[in-house]
Amino acid sequence: MIGGEYVRNGGNPVSNEELGRDAHWFDGDGMLSGVAFGLDETGSVEPRFVNQFVLSDVYLSSISSPRAKTPILPSIATLVNPVATLISITMSILRTIMLVILSFLPGSKQSIKKISVVNTSIWYHDGRALAGCESGPPMRVSLPELDTIGWYDGCGVEGEPVDQRSQDNQMIGGSGLIGWMKEWTTAHPKVDPVNGEMMLFHSTFVPPYVQYSVIPESGDTKTTEKTEGHRVAKKCVNLAVPGVTSAKMMHDFGVSSTHSVIMDLPLSLDPLNLLKNRSVVEYDPSKPARFGVFPRHGPDLVNWFETDACCIFHTVNTWDNIVETGRIESVRMLACRLTSASTVFSAGNIAGPKSEVMGQKRRPSFLARYDSDYATEHLLAPPEACTDDIESSPCTLSRQTSLVQSEPSSEPLDYHSDFQNHVDPDVDQCRLYYYEFDLSSGRITSQYALAKIPFEFASTRFDVSMKRAKYVYGCSTTCASFGAALGKSAKIDIIVKVNVESLIAKGENQKANGLLKPVDGCVDQRSLLQVLEDNDPQDDISIFQLPEGWFAQEPQFVARQTGQSEDDGFLLFYAFDEKQLNDQGDVSSDEDVFTRAKSELWVIDAKDMKTIIAQVKLPQRVPYGLHGSWFSADQIKKQRPFESIRSTASVLSASTSNGIWMSMRTAIERFLA
Repeated sequence: MIGGEYVRNGGNPVSNEELGRDAHWFDGDGMLSGVAFGLDETGSVEPRFVNQFVLSDVYLSSISSPRAKTPILPSIATLVNPVATLISITMSILRTIMLVILSFLPGSKQSIKKISVVNTSIWYHDGRALAGCESGPPMRVSLPELDTIGWYDGCGVEGEPVDQRSQDNQMIGGSGLIGWMKEWTTAHPKVDPVNGEMMLFHSTFVPPYVQYSVIPESGDTKTTEKTEGHRVAKKCVNLAVPGVTSAKMMHDFGVSSTHSVIMDLPLSLDPLNLLKNRSVVEYDPSKPARFGVFPRHGPDLVNWFETDACCIFHTVNTWDNIVETGRIESVRMLACRLTSASTVFSAGNIAGPKSEVMGQKRRPSFLARYDSDYATEHLLAPPEACTDDIESSPCTLSRQTSLVQSEPSSEPLDYHSDFQNHVDPDVDQCRLYYYEFDLSSGRITSQYALAKIPFEFASTRFDVSMKRAKYVYGCSTTCASFGAALGKSAKIDIIVKVNVESLIAKGENQKANGLLKPVDGCVDQRSLLQVLEDNDPQDDISIFQLPEGWFAQEPQFVARQTGQSEDDGFLLFYAFDEKQLNDQGDVSSDEDVFTRAKSELWVIDAKDMKTIIAQVKLPQRVPYGLHGSWFSADQIKKQRPFESIRSTASVLSASTSNGIWMSMRTAIERFLA
């Protein structure tokens, strides 16, 4: 671990000081929190905490105006709230458009060319550490300082020397009126640990809805022969994936050594839904879940597989099943499968719509008859009072205030008192699922849960990804469901290690003997309590439970340099003791209490899932966030050079401009802010 750095990304809104705002996990300006492990003068390990905002266009524009009291971008909570009115959502979107236009006019210190807040993840490819979010291209940052360098376009990064950029001009995105949408890149790209290729997809609101890119390491863009008679260039950008039915909330995908898996699930994310009297985000369990499997460089050869409706936000690992003749018979995938879309709403403390149709429906708008996807109108649940704050880090310019619900619709609605975040966990479940897609028959030959316990935010050891791995690691909760946990700002108090190799073997044996139902079947039927009570060191499920009041975040595996087995290494994650908070779930304004609220970086033994190797006490609180990565000393050393970094100095400098236009501009900005 010496010389390496653990970095985690997450949202931390900077401009919400006075008016309050809808809070959602997906909201907020990207903040990177890292711990670099160096050596002091005596040769002892010396961890160093680094904390930086990602200096996106939106962030720099926000801090450049003292009048900005609410975020430039609409809250995800506003867009997905089923009781938000068409007028309120439209006004939020129009406000954003006007602020973006204003940023290009004279007197603005920062133009908003990209609307991404870069708050979801961070990864490494071809000498660059890249942070990402679905609403824009990746952003390069430096290691270990975490300074922001610039946007990545598939060829290079602004701020890099010209000789560091690819000269093939194959850039992600496109031209024309909607070219900016094609830059929207998944926050979960896949980097091949063997050949270094990076696979990406780009999800938009217009046909073909999903595009796909493969970007190799430098100097590896020659044309090559591929299996199945498919001849392609190794680098390809913005290739259409045919067959996606509509605009989707598509967060992740699967990639094996030779194939990619795109998920067309019945969870839409489409602003045009508003014109049909439907929510922007809508889950329709009457429609199938579809998985598009295609050769890595050939999305035009996609083969679609259909099964029961579900939601999947995160895949865990994908690999090829190769028979003795060397032919790839099937593609296998592990994913965290949900039976509802409640997580989208719970992450913003919103009561989501019911997944079944009950009682009287709202009358559809006249546009609904022209929509072939329009089948049912989901019943809406009433807004639930929000009492929990998601506290921001003390290092930010401002802190997040209490959650605010949008005004309910003026239309008469039928309500039901059974909110999504209080449903039966066996109905509203999130479990680790195994899929096998048979390439010759076009059928899903295996699909079942490996364990009954809740399981999300999963990963595997990087160097065994895209091939058969024995172990995966993830998060669980002692709450009834992940929906309930997320409604309380990520109550992750269980870290889990799963021997997927063993559970898949048991599942295939149960299936062969008729003991495991497809889709609804589950290999390990034990509850979380039963797993906790078992002390078998050879158990397929190993659990590390945090002390009472402590909550963790997604773990990241780091291999021990002298390790001999796949699981010989460490799990790193940030942890926070909420006993430091007051009864309102907030940090007291008392200075002693405020400075006492601090997080820790925990390092536990991934082999025994019991031993705490280290607890690194941090100088401040790290807000709950999303995804992180481990960067080795070699990766940090081999970073590409850069000539400049982004800075707050220029946008924070005092403006000396005066005149009629500046007075008008100030008035407009004050009105919009």
